[in-house]
Amino acid sequence: MESILTFLEDKTILATGATGFLAKIFVEKVLRVQPKVKKLYLLLRAPDANAAALRFQNEVIGKELFRVLKELWGENFSSMVSEKVVVVPGDISAYQLGITDSDMRNQIWVQADAIINFAATTKFDERYDVSLGINTLGAKHVVNFAKKCSNLKVLVHVSTAYVCGEKGGLIKETQFEMGETLNEVMGLDIDAEVNLAQSKLSELTAMGSSPGEISMAMKDLGLSRAKKYGWPNTYVFTKAMGEMLVGQLKGDLSVAISRPTVVISTYKEPFPGWIEGVRTIDSVLVGYGKGKVTCFLCDPKGIIDMIPADMVVNSIIAAMVANAGRSGRPLKEKIYQVGSSLRNPVRYCQVQQSTNHYFSRNPWINKEGKAVIVGKIKILSSMASFQRHMALRYMLLLKGLEVGNAALCNLFHSTCVDMNRKIGLMMRLIEIYRPYLFFEGVFDDMNTERLRNSVRENGSTSDANIFYFDSKWINWDYYLREIHLVGLVTYVFK
Repeated sequence: MESILTFLEDKTILATGATGFLAKIFVEKVLRVQPKVKKLYLLLRAPDANAAALRFQNEVIGKELFRVLKELWGENFSSMVSEKVVVVPGDISAYQLGITDSDMRNQIWVQADAIINFAATTKFDERYDVSLGINTLGAKHVVNFAKKCSNLKVLVHVSTAYVCGEKGGLIKETQFEMGETLNEVMGLDIDAEVNLAQSKLSELTAMGSSPGEISMAMKDLGLSRAKKYGWPNTYVFTKAMGEMLVGQLKGDLSVAISRPTVVISTYKEPFPGWIEGVRTIDSVLVGYGKGKVTCFLCDPKGIIDMIPADMVVNSIIAAMVANAGRSGRPLKEKIYQVGSSLRNPVRYCQVQQSTNHYFSRNPWINKEGKAVIVGKIKILSSMASFQRHMALRYMLLLKGLEVGNAALCNLFHSTCVDMNRKIGLMMRLIEIYRPYLFFEGVFDDMNTERLRNSVRENGSTSDANIFYFDSKWINWDYYLREIHLVGLVTYVFK
C-alpha cells in the first residue's frame, strides 16, 4: 500500500451523494490534507447546473464544517474550490447517473481514477420505490458507470454494517450472494422487487390515492417485503440488495465495500463534535436534556456500536488506496466493517450515565429562559415493560378521554384523535427501531484491522496520524460528554 497522501496527489475522484453527511466530510478532508488533488467531481441531485451549484453552496461549502479550510485558504478559498471541484447535476437512481451533459460524462469516463458511492437514503421506513431507486438500483448504476471509466483504479461502495439484519454473535465481513436472504426464504429477485414497487405505485395512482396515502402504502410495502426475507426494515434490505448487485456486476473492477455502524459526530477533524442531522439515538439524548424524554427502551447492558464520522471517512480513503489497481483479476469485493463493538464497546448504560452527567452540569435553557432540571432516566429493559408503561401512562388516559368524549357529545374528539395518532406513531417507531435497541451482534473487523496495519506499516508516519480510524482511541465517557453532546446541542438542536 502506497502513501495515502501520495496516492491522492494528481488524482481525480467522483463522489456521489455529495450533499450527504459523510460525503461532505470526505470533500473537506481531501481538500485540506492534499491540495494537490487534481479534481473532485461531486454528483448531487439537481435538474441543471445552476440548481446543482446552488445546492453545493448552501448544503456543502456553506456549512460550518468548512470553517477550518476557509481559515487555511483565506481569500483564496473560492478560487481553490473552483479549480478543484466540479459540481455534477444528476440522479443516482437514473441511467448513467442522470448526467445528461454528454461532454461531462465523457470527461469523467476519461479522467476518473476512483469513484466513491456515498449516495443513500437512510430512512428505516423510506418509500419502497424511493429506497430501491437510490440504495439498490443506484448501486447498479454506479457500477455500470464505473465500468465505462478507462482509467479507473478502484470503486468504493458505502453500505451499512446492519445489512446483517438481527443476527447475534460475531458478524463476519462476508459478501452477499445474489438472491441470498437472512431467513432462508427462497425467491428473492431484485428485478421482481422493482416491478412490484412500480406496479403498486401505478395501482395507487390509478385509484386516485392522495400523496399521503401513496407515501404510507409504499412505506408499508417496503417494510413488509424486508420482513418477508428476514431484514427488519426497508433501509437495510435495499442496501443489502445493492451490495448483491455490486458483487454480481463488478466484473474486473477493483471494489471495496465500506460497512460503517452508527455514524456519529466527528472525533477530531476538522474539529471535534461536528454533526448534521439526527442520528439513531441522538433525538432521545437531547429529548432527555429538554425534559421531554423520561424513559428509554433498551437493554442497559447491550452494546451500541457507534463510530465517529471522521474515522469512517478516513477508513474509506484508506480502503480506496489499498484496493487501487486490483482490477483485471476475478477478485471478490473486499468488505470493511467500521465500528467499535469488538475493539472498544460502549453500552447503553454508559451512554445514559454520560448524558445525565452532561445535562446535569449543562442544563438546557427552555423558551422561558429557565434551566431544565433532569432526573435519572428510567430504563425499560424489555418490550413487555414498555407495553406496561404505555398502558399505565397513556392508554388508560386515552380510554378515560374516550369515555368522557362519548358522555359530553364529542367535546374531546380532537384531543382523542390527536392522542391516538401520537400513540400510533410512537408504536410504529418503536417497532422500527426495536431490533437495534436489543441488538446482540458484535461486528468483526479483521479486514479493517489489516487496513489499519497497512496504513501504519506501509504508509508514512503522517498517513497514520492524518488518516486515523482506530476506535480504541476513544474514551467514550469523555467523547460523549465533551464532544458528541456538545456538538448535538450546538449544530443540530440549537
